[in-house]
Amino acid sequence: MQLPTENEKDHNSGSARHPYVSKTAYLGLLLAFALILSYIEILIPLQIGIPGVKLGLANLAVVLCLYLFGWKESLFLTMGKALLSGLMFGNLFMILYSLSGSFLSALVMAGLNRSRSFHVPAVSAAGGVAHNMGQLLVAALVVKTYGVFYYMPVLIIAGLITGFLNGIVAVVVLPYIQTITAKGTA
Repeated sequence: MQLPTENEKDHNSGSARHPYVSKTAYLGLLLAFALILSYIEILIPLQIGIPGVKLGLANLAVVLCLYLFGWKESLFLTMGKALLSGLMFGNLFMILYSLSGSFLSALVMAGLNRSRSFHVPAVSAAGGVAHNMGQLLVAALVVKTYGVFYYMPVLIIAGLITGFLNGIVAVVVLPYIQTITAKGTA
């Protein structure tokens, strides 16, 4: 076992840094942030008469994770968020709907991000639409009717609006978080 060099030591504590400790800590913070936003969203009364329309605040953490760490980490975060928020604030059906929407959303955002052709708000908006479409597909399977697809236009518009707004917030916040994470891993 080699001792850490002077450059590998944390100057504040004198201990050696492990390269994955900071990333794990940041992912934990993003998951906690997503869960807090999920709880806040439950507290906000949004009654527009259309089932399934939500603000999607917790997806901000997923967008941030995608641009900070990559698609694998954002997929892990979105699955963790769906499972934990469902266990803490919902039920089995909420977990099922959330997992399907979250998984499809993360895949779409990862693909668009990888292409490098779209800005953050557009990627986030596409993720919002994909999330709603994933949930709609599961709803059609659960209730065994295609009548739920009448909600599609409203859910597409809601996903575009909320996803775009989350993307704008991400654009504003990302430079600050990137500065913090760069200092934390230096």
